[in-house]
Amino acid sequence: MYKFDYKRRKSCEVNIGGVRIGGSYPVAVQSMTNTSTMDTDASVAQCCEIAAAGASIVRLTAQGVREAVNIGVIRDNLRRKSVTVPLVADIHFNPKAAFAAAEVTDKVRINPGNFVDPGRTFKKLTYTDAEYAEELKRIDEVFGSFLDVCSLHGTAVRIGVNHGSLSDRIMSRYGDTPAGMVESAMEFLRVAQRRGFNDIVISIKASNVVVMVDTVRLLVATMAAEDMAFPLHLGVTEAGDGEDGRVKSAVGIGCLLSEGIGDTIRVSLSENPANEVPVANELIEYIALRSAEHGLDEMFGKLPDVSFKSDAVCGVGGDNPTVIVHPMELLLDNYIEVGSPEALLDAAFVDEIRKAPKKVVVLRPGNHVNVRGAVMAMAVKLRAEKINNPLIPRLTYCGNDGDKIAIHAAADFGSLLLGGITDGMWLDAPDMP
Repeated sequence: MYKFDYKRRKSCEVNIGGVRIGGSYPVAVQSMTNTSTMDTDASVAQCCEIAAAGASIVRLTAQGVREAVNIGVIRDNLRRKSVTVPLVADIHFNPKAAFAAAEVTDKVRINPGNFVDPGRTFKKLTYTDAEYAEELKRIDEVFGSFLDVCSLHGTAVRIGVNHGSLSDRIMSRYGDTPAGMVESAMEFLRVAQRRGFNDIVISIKASNVVVMVDTVRLLVATMAAEDMAFPLHLGVTEAGDGEDGRVKSAVGIGCLLSEGIGDTIRVSLSENPANEVPVANELIEYIALRSAEHGLDEMFGKLPDVSFKSDAVCGVGGDNPTVIVHPMELLLDNYIEVGSPEALLDAAFVDEIRKAPKKVVVLRPGNHVNVRGAVMAMAVKLRAEKINNPLIPRLTYCGNDGDKIAIHAAADFGSLLLGGITDGMWLDAPDMP
């Protein structure tokens, strides 16, 4: 049965230097400094700026042990300024730096692709079952020792998998695939679960939005199958700057937030890090509005699983690329408009659509705040009625704030398109000049 009402995935709570994420806590925003971690004054100043912009967590890079240790110095300086934002050490390729950071920071991010296994060398491309098992034993020993240090100092851990940085061992069995990325994280999560260490957050990132979304969905399903509910950090790697960076991040992060997935996010822009924070907050606030709206699930009762593959009509739907309805792209003159989910409760209207298989069906969410849920409910209802016309959502955004409209629209259309539910997009912004 499809779920149309918005509800966040239930995850366990994690304490990061006094900031709690997961559970019933709101989605937390974080950013990352772009200063040299060895430049204490510049890093302190930027952490203050990011915290003042509204971020709950700040991450700093730690290429080696000295950078990891200096994050502790930066934290001490911030505390003297009464800035309590937790600091995260981002470890690249040096496990020794992770052990050092665990003693002086609030959270340590490690990459399972190179924490125990060597980075990708392409020297060993096949592993016997015995060799593979021996590598897993090494993960248990080394990562287990690291968790002991974290437990002693009350330090949280982020297991951060990046597309393109999997170990040779994982590559030998899974390739550079979503399944490989998920297994890379799961190997470390199983060690943590066996040892009873629960202050763990997971991230699986990619610069390709489709890969990022598909992989996170797979991770959620895989964790659920193994009775795990660790919180998730969401982000699109190297999203860029300006409108492109904001839209790309909003599509990926917004899609998953719309599905109730995500406990902390970062909008990764090639700009001043403080600029990331208002974008992330806007996205969270927009999606969170849906938590107060219910009733979509009850509107149609239980609907069967359906296929969203549509029939092609005038170059729309079927195997055709996604279309954009706009005077510069495509103008529709052969369509039926559904003004709200409630309209499909009228059997006569549904029958009218059924009798017009050569028309595109335009879906409007009416006054529903949960745009994704409303459009999806209509799509599922039509497919359950064996109506395979192409579907295009027509969404209206009021106001004249172009950045805000871009973020909202990217989250809404991105979720529907990445879900394979609709065949195009039609955006109205009547207040824009």
